[in-house]
Amino acid sequence: MDKHNLNAFIAVAETKSFSSAAEILHVTQSTISKRIALLETTMGQKLFDRIARQVSVTPAGAELLPRAKHMVQEYQNAIQAINDLAGNTSGILRLAISHHLGLHRLPPLLKTYAQEHPDVILDIEFMDSEKAYEQVLQGHSEVAVITLALEQHYNITRNKIWNDCLRFVCAQDHPLSKVQEPRLAHLAEYPVILPGLNTYTGRIVQNLFQAEDIRLKSPMSTNYLETISTMVEVGLGWSVLPETLVKNLHVIPISGCHIQRELGYIHHTKKTLSNSAKAFIALINPPL
Repeated sequence: MDKHNLNAFIAVAETKSFSSAAEILHVTQSTISKRIALLETTMGQKLFDRIARQVSVTPAGAELLPRAKHMVQEYQNAIQAINDLAGNTSGILRLAISHHLGLHRLPPLLKTYAQEHPDVILDIEFMDSEKAYEQVLQGHSEVAVITLALEQHYNITRNKIWNDCLRFVCAQDHPLSKVQEPRLAHLAEYPVILPGLNTYTGRIVQNLFQAEDIRLKSPMSTNYLETISTMVEVGLGWSVLPETLVKNLHVIPISGCHIQRELGYIHHTKKTLSNSAKAFIALINPPL
């Protein structure tokens, strides 16, 4: 099957729009329509239903979609493998990077990588660590740089690079800033703003309080740490944040309570890393 036709099919299936697929693939909408028509002729099946301007895959299309993704991925893997055998560091490097790391740790490293490896096309997606984890598991991203999961998955190779110390924080004029020798129980008396419990950071904090059998007041939740920092600064609640975000906040000194999260990179255990991925890993985590 022609890979251009498969790419058109995948783009339409994922966006549910011929025009959006055309924008993604940088072709005209008529080109997308022709490629879908050719693929439908090849398959002998209708792949999309078009009802009242709504596009959805048919049962045949739903059956084809995962296989089409696999075929396109295998084609790309073959091209990459041939380039790697020749010793080239080139091709497309698909990275998934957490929002926080993309803002605070990786910009200079990405700049250096782009300068040292101009033949590599960086395809970077910024997202929550949990989604990035799934991207690697499903083969959509080759490497992810994220907050590492609390549990180990047998198909994921994980490597810690940084320990990220977390601090209890509140606004400079928050009542907690006046408490002498504050304890976890004092924090529970006030609203807290945390990442969702679906996030690794949120679960680290939740586990700490559950171990002490302390119930939290949590009226607000967002997965963006920079947003949490702003909400804390204006006095909407206290939180737990990395040291990089506590600049204008009061750090609450909880005696004997030290928490941190592990930051690093992951890749699929069963996938051979490309030369471009190996070069990226060597840059962000140089051997001792």
